[in-house]
Amino acid sequence: MNAPYDGDRGQGAGGAGSPSGPPVPPGAGQDGRQVPPDPYLQHAYEDDPYRAQDLAAQDPVGEALYDRASHPPPPPGTYQEPQALYQQPPMAPHAPDPRIWAQTPPPEPSGPSRHLPYGDRPATTQFVGVDDLVTQASDDRREPDAFAHLFRDQEGSGKPPGPPDPEPAPAPVPQKSGGGRVSGVLKSSALMAAGTLVSRLTGFIRSLVITAALGAALLGDSFTIAYTLPTMIYILTVGGGLNSVFVPQLVRAMKDDEDGGEAFANRLLTLVMVALGLIVAIAVLVAPVLIQLMSNTIADDVAANSVAVTFARYCLPTIFFMGVHVVMGQILNARGKFGAMMWTPVLNNIVMIITFGLFIWVYGTSAESRMGVDTIPPEGVRLLGIGTLLGLIVQALAMIPYLREAGFRFRPRFDWKGHGLGKTVKLAKWTVLFVLANQAGVLVVTQLATSAGKLAGKDGTGFLAYSNAQLIWGMPQAIITVSVMAALLPRISRAAHDNDPGAVRDDISQGLRNSAVAIVPVAFTFLALGLPMCTLLYASSGAEAARSMGFILMAFALGLIPYSVQYVVLRGFYAYEDTRTPFYNTVIVAAVNAAASALCYVVLPARWAVVGMAFSYGLAYAVGVGVAWRRLRTRLGGDLDGAHVVRTYARLCMAAVPAAIIGGGVGFAILEFLGAGALGSLAALVCGGALLMGVFFVAAKKMRIEEVNALVGMVRGRLGR
Repeated sequence: MNAPYDGDRGQGAGGAGSPSGPPVPPGAGQDGRQVPPDPYLQHAYEDDPYRAQDLAAQDPVGEALYDRASHPPPPPGTYQEPQALYQQPPMAPHAPDPRIWAQTPPPEPSGPSRHLPYGDRPATTQFVGVDDLVTQASDDRREPDAFAHLFRDQEGSGKPPGPPDPEPAPAPVPQKSGGGRVSGVLKSSALMAAGTLVSRLTGFIRSLVITAALGAALLGDSFTIAYTLPTMIYILTVGGGLNSVFVPQLVRAMKDDEDGGEAFANRLLTLVMVALGLIVAIAVLVAPVLIQLMSNTIADDVAANSVAVTFARYCLPTIFFMGVHVVMGQILNARGKFGAMMWTPVLNNIVMIITFGLFIWVYGTSAESRMGVDTIPPEGVRLLGIGTLLGLIVQALAMIPYLREAGFRFRPRFDWKGHGLGKTVKLAKWTVLFVLANQAGVLVVTQLATSAGKLAGKDGTGFLAYSNAQLIWGMPQAIITVSVMAALLPRISRAAHDNDPGAVRDDISQGLRNSAVAIVPVAFTFLALGLPMCTLLYASSGAEAARSMGFILMAFALGLIPYSVQYVVLRGFYAYEDTRTPFYNTVIVAAVNAAASALCYVVLPARWAVVGMAFSYGLAYAVGVGVAWRRLRTRLGGDLDGAHVVRTYARLCMAAVPAAIIGGGVGFAILEFLGAGALGSLAALVCGGALLMGVFFVAAKKMRIEEVNALVGMVRGRLGR
């Protein structure tokens, strides 16, 4: 059907012309007759669009498809003539560095160039091929789903085609950790633990400075009660609910509300500020009554009562700033920002350290001035009171930049009704009762400890000594357990909200076992080396007071284990918004603590009564753990990973017992040889502590305790070994 090319006509099979016969004219056949023209060849090559054009010029198709809006051509006069294609590049002025196997190429020149002729920005141009393989080889890129288009086709088959619906703007909800990622929890826990460690260390220095300035007698007890009073009132009113109930509520608001929970957080912060303002006003008016409730011994002494009431009226406004700080911190925690709440208390401690340091600079230490409740000047009371209040103000205001960085802007909102706060307040009701029961036990201990200290007539046997020993004892709990659970609590709350008891159980088991690795050996360290620890730290208060505090710390020691377990277990109830069960559990703990403390006050001599009260504190939490454990196990369907957890704690204790015996024996021997001074106490603490930890880790490694091995491996990995 297709005719041959004209040049082939009259040629043989081999492509050559016929050697014989005359040439055939155009349009004639082989026999010379005229044939009609082929319609398929008429005008076939006349309209050649490229005949009059330069074949080396721009391709017209490419010119038509060239997008001048995206890649505008260079302005006239700026385009450089292309160089020869195969010209050798100029020699570098310096030889390449033999220590670098592949040097970074020089940056592309700005503007049009030979490599980027249309003025593309070299910094944003994406190269593919070898560049991708070299520069992005370590990136974890999600592979495209080969069947995603099938899902889209099936999903859109039931509706007519149209423009895609606009996607709503994502709410600033923290990403949900999938599959129990431990790395994110460990990272958040490490950040919080670092902040809490610095905060507790500066708080401990604050306690040392307070004891050095006011002593461990009646004056120190008076300030300690006034300083403790705002914390007790705050916890009794809103603190318990803020610490435990509102984190799950904030997480749910961020997950369910269209604005990411910002309106709920503003309403909550406004409500707390109004409530705390009213509480502060009432508390300042009834300060003498509050001192009476805290300690009859101080209230019956005219001079001590006057000093305590004055201190209390300076300290009570800190309730407001304490609550604001906690609400801001919980808002940040719900958004996945854990560091600010743990780091800002450092500012409060620094302000108080400076305040009491100025007091010591002006009046001297307690051992030098022998200052008491009847000799302390009003200027000194005013200095300490203003400094204490200023510390909490700075701590609260320091949270504002972190909130702004997280995208939260506070706007007072008074539309509290009908927005979920009623449910939150209802849940917090049981938490307030929980704290009330706990603080009732604290009130009993405060009354008995101050009375025992006055009856004993010796420094270091009253409430200040009890508080100082408890401060040292609680540091591992706050640094380790609280940090781990603060990072786990939002995840546990989400698992409880999704009705996943298995995930709740796993997270609680993980929190218990991870914290036990440090809690158990530290508890035995307090038991073995509590005496040299206190004689070293509280030497400024006198040798007798420091020694008494050491015995109190030793009595507290082993109670740290059930105290930590109780804290973790109760987070499981709070995740399910069950605040009634923790209340009943705390009633049991407070009742056992108060009864055992009263028994110690009656049976033991006044000098040892506070030591017995410290032991009663841990005993009460051991009873509470048994009750709370059974109830949470029932709540989670009869499984709390008990065998795994109990086995971990038992093996850790088995490794800690011989370590405590050896380390404590060496420490006491050094104290007997060098004396209880600063040098002897330091030598006993360093040598005994190093030996105790060494024996513990060797025994734990021999027993193949997986949590200890994981901790050692992580530390070695961090150190690069």
